[in-house]
Amino acid sequence: MAFSGAFRRVLNGSSSIMTSRFASARFSSTLTAPKLFISGLNRNTTDEKLKEAFAPFGQLVEAKVIMDRATQRSKGFAFVTYASIEEAEKAREGMNAKFLDGWVIFVDPAKPREYRPPPQPESQQSSEFGFRTNKTIGWCGN
Repeated sequence: MAFSGAFRRVLNGSSSIMTSRFASARFSSTLTAPKLFISGLNRNTTDEKLKEAFAPFGQLVEAKVIMDRATQRSKGFAFVTYASIEEAEKAREGMNAKFLDGWVIFVDPAKPREYRPPPQPESQQSSEFGFRTNKTIGWCGN
């Protein structure tokens, strides 16, 4: 019986314990920089549409949709930078899990880019017959 009462309170939204748990999980990471990571973007969202959506929360320094180099289409995520951390926090609270261009977007603190060493050139091995292996094509002659 106690379980059903607790379950009913959760469904009705009167359980402060559950509300505080979800609220703390949603904002568990605090902003340390005014840069935000926006995911879940519509592929047709442009830099201008992103600026329009995030401008009401403060002074934008940059709003950049990340594009695929080969296809020149959006990769579905972006970065937004504000002049202050307070403005970025307001934008995070105001835009997280909201619709933009018909899609639900998610706003999180941006993480610093991880260092990746430059790719090393692979040594090409030739066989005694003058053929070498090519990983993308197979065998090819010299």
